Amino acid sequence: MPLTRLRHSFHLVLALLCATALIAQTPTPKALPMTQASGTFDVKVLPTTNAPDPSLSSHSVNKTFHGGLEATTVGEMYSAGDPAKGSAGYVAIERVTGSLNGRTGTFAIIHMATMQPGVPPQMAITIVPGSGTGELTGITGTFTITIAAGKHSYTLNYSLPQ
Repeated sequence: MPLTRLRHSFHLVLALLCATALIAQTPTPKALPMTQASGTFDVKVLPTTNAPDPSLSSHSVNKTFHGGLEATTVGEMYSAGDPAKGSAGYVAIERVTGSLNGRTGTFAIIHMATMQPGVPPQMAITIVPGSGTGELTGITGTFTITIAAGKHSYTLNYSLPQ
């Protein structure tokens, strides 16, 4: 093995050992207590022309939340599939602006959902890490949306630094 290549290998091994030692010394963040907010919301979804391909649909998404979360959202959604036949999926991202259990600021949420005949819809909605501002800086958590009898409700499980 040429000397130059041996030095490179040595430096790589040394760097990996140092990185491993640093990772081992990095403290694990303490889990923050979870808090819950719930309530209802109104939603307005309108088609847009932003889809990059004819097989996709794009929509603007605007919501007004009531309850523990008093807020409005603006967002964009992309979908595919055949919703008329019960098979489809969507992704969306929204900016939430308002008050959460008395703390004001903004944060973003990201959605991913699928549906198919005979299978309960699969939906995951998560607060985007690092998106919180104001008194909501550092927020993490997940949303659950329920639609029953044409009415929308939510449960938000979240953590905030004290």
